Amino acid sequence: MIFNEIHFISGALGMHTSALVLLPDYPGFAKYGSDGKSFKALYLLHGLSDDETIWMRRTSLERYAENRGLAIIMPRGDRSFYCDLDNGTRYFEYIARELPAMVTSHFRVSDLREDNYAAGLSMGGYGALKLALRAPERFSAAAALSAVTDWPESLQTVVPGVMGNNYVCPPEDDLYYLADELKRRRDSGDFTAPTRFFIGCGTEDVLLPQSKAFTVKLADDGWNVVYRESAGCHSWEFWDEYIQYVLEWLTSPGAEETK
Repeated sequence: MIFNEIHFISGALGMHTSALVLLPDYPGFAKYGSDGKSFKALYLLHGLSDDETIWMRRTSLERYAENRGLAIIMPRGDRSFYCDLDNGTRYFEYIARELPAMVTSHFRVSDLREDNYAAGLSMGGYGALKLALRAPERFSAAAALSAVTDWPESLQTVVPGVMGNNYVCPPEDDLYYLADELKRRRDSGDFTAPTRFFIGCGTEDVLLPQSKAFTVKLADDGWNVVYRESAGCHSWEFWDEYIQYVLEWLTSPGAEETK
């Protein structure tokens, strides 16, 4: 694959930032791009303690993504929970709108909803779900690994920097509220395009109850949701395995299974 490291000024963030972009190599381009179509895109998000380089450093992502005709964009999200912060730094605006617009204008990457997906781990799993729920016009699928799906007391040392000192998640960052809102839009006929979800978590992960609960929520709301769990904890051994399932689920029709 072709590995790109890009640096640019973000208006939404008000500062320089960076992202990594994996593109199919020339044999892949000949297979998927010679008909004039653009590559499908996966926006792959990191967790709270990491940065945009972590997926390339701790997994064999590039090898796993070969021959899938998929561009993978890995942005820097800092410790933002991919939220628009009180200080004016708009991480959600950046990830959901500004970055995709920049990527599609500089690379042969599709801007069609059905060709754009989000995935991530932990904080990034939360971010991926939020992208699909809050920006459904842009993202047609989301995969969340070991995801944070609510704001427990254990996050209180982090949350004040994101949304103030009252630890109350505003509606636009509350996944349960956003799920209710997207269901309302679907049921009213306001937005009827299908959205797919993949949720995976290790059986020894402290976030397992959150993953299970949100899976039930999405399934009860009538969404296409695949849930998978197996032995593992909040670790790169688990995520290195599960990103392979995510890539298979995204790029191989019929690969949806519950384990």
